[in-house]
Amino acid sequence: MIDARRLRTLQAVADHRTVTAAAAALHLTPSAVSQQIAALEQETGHKVLARDHRGARLTPVGAILLRHAGAVLAELERAEAEVAAYTSGAAGEVTVAAFATGIGVVVAPAITTLRAAAPGIVVRVRDAEGDESLPMVLDGRADVAVAVEYRGAPSAADRRLVRVPLYAEPFDAVLPRDHRLAHAAAVPVAALAEDPWIGPYPGNPCHDVMVLACEYAGFRPELAHSSDDFRAVVTLAGAGAGVALVPRSALRDTDLTQVAVRPVDGVAATRRVFAAVRRGAEDHPLFRPVLDALSAAAAAVPPGDPVAA
Repeated sequence: MIDARRLRTLQAVADHRTVTAAAAALHLTPSAVSQQIAALEQETGHKVLARDHRGARLTPVGAILLRHAGAVLAELERAEAEVAAYTSGAAGEVTVAAFATGIGVVVAPAITTLRAAAPGIVVRVRDAEGDESLPMVLDGRADVAVAVEYRGAPSAADRRLVRVPLYAEPFDAVLPRDHRLAHAAAVPVAALAEDPWIGPYPGNPCHDVMVLACEYAGFRPELAHSSDDFRAVVTLAGAGAGVALVPRSALRDTDLTQVAVRPVDGVAATRRVFAAVRRGAEDHPLFRPVLDALSAAAAAVPPGDPVAA
């Protein structure tokens, strides 16, 4: 009989590529992870990992087990959800990992809704960039992720997760007030090819959106200044340090007195936001009300007009 805990450990090693990284994600020691893998190999009679200087990789048997691990773990999540529904109903803690703007746009309103509609549910929020929350859910460090599309993200077809679309928002061009396009009705991204750029660090999903928008316009942006804090990005643009693309919701509570904000002409950069839980947990009596409250908060998000200079 294969122990499901060992399948989860194998999945973590496959996701994080090294035993050390998997151990950190699972809050175990590397020795404990190695012991779990050794026990799995003893149960199956086959090696499931091969280690070299680049880390750990799955053997053919390890790959077979990984294919089944998602389905097995999803069924266990469903079983836990049914037991929880039968025994206690909706009362307990739910950890939600979300990026800062998502917390303001949908998570905080959802908490307000839940306080009235499901007072037995206590939401614990963890601030996590858009590329960090999905691994937190997969590793069991969070129950619900509010995440965005990004390069390298688990795809919508990933059988380990269930996604709930929340909202999509455009990125607006943020320019110094004396910029040559500060009074344009809309700004073609291609017209900013020669400008210095301000934006998030590589790895941040918004960095990917910015780069892709520029690549579609035919150039690679010269990133002169980097910050993951959009208030800092706007402040730098106001100082004349460069131009930026900023998600519209991040501009709502930001001082825009020193910048011009214009919609993007042509193919607009867009941030697509969704909630995600481990497959099988979507109907858990604690998680379902949270997903519903997030969806309701997203439905109430106003589309918002471009902010005038």
